[in-house]
Amino acid sequence: MNRYRALLLAVLLWPLANPVSAQDQAAPSNAHVDITADVVYGHKLGLAMTMDVFRPQAANGVGVLFMVSGGWYSNWSPPAQLLGMLRPMTDAGFTVFAVRHGSSPRFTIPEAVSDVRRAVRFVRLNAAEFGVSPDRLGVFGMSAGGHLSLMLGTTGDDGNESATDPVERVSDRVQAVVAWVAPTDLTIVIHSAPESLPAHKNFPALDLDRAAAAEHSPLSKVTADDAPTLLLAGAADELVPVDHSRRIRDALQKQGVTHQLVEYPGAGHGLTGNDLADAIKQMVAWFQTHLVDA
Repeated sequence: MNRYRALLLAVLLWPLANPVSAQDQAAPSNAHVDITADVVYGHKLGLAMTMDVFRPQAANGVGVLFMVSGGWYSNWSPPAQLLGMLRPMTDAGFTVFAVRHGSSPRFTIPEAVSDVRRAVRFVRLNAAEFGVSPDRLGVFGMSAGGHLSLMLGTTGDDGNESATDPVERVSDRVQAVVAWVAPTDLTIVIHSAPESLPAHKNFPALDLDRAAAAEHSPLSKVTADDAPTLLLAGAADELVPVDHSRRIRDALQKQGVTHQLVEYPGAGHGLTGNDLADAIKQMVAWFQTHLVDA
């Protein structure tokens, strides 16, 4: 595995390998969390698309979807291990849905976007069963997961009332987004782009034509009705330069969308130490403000 694939895998699994120390933030509680593994939210090519659900005993009625994606690879890990990274969220009362999409290299970025949009619809349709409000759903992810989160925040619709599938009749809009180190303009990172970095050639998902890249670039989708968005970025990121976050920040500002960009000087594509601890606190506070207190 080359170093860039390894880096993206590290981003996908960062909390398992880099737990936040007691010095960085208060130790998470041992409050009980009910875990429901491998909930099926759809099928394609005879395969099930699944998510894991983490519901704290003191749930506050807010649902947050976590995009399990790095380099648009979506890997399975034991839910009990994933709980280690989700503790700050469940301790705050959020019910978390760890969503896996059709993974690269078998599936493309457009297919991944379609999958996670269905996941939101599924959660909203079954909100009562999960104990969450259908009007208080957030989303977050890192790197490719951040890209997918931004696509949900900028392209939500109200569903297709004439669809035969009841899931497709439901809205896929989210009410808050947190995007970590996210690519926002795919047209400059696809393999054929003159601006593409050598490292980008290591990701099969970016072997995408320009039209599809433009269609699935959140930067080009920003409108005034987008969800409040928090951007977390490393100012020294060499894989997804911070300009990706700065450009979509400017677009959100132009459209009057509630937003914030937090940059970490010297940080690269994977946040660690005090930067990681602060980013987690920023994320929890964002969802508290826009999903609980709103």
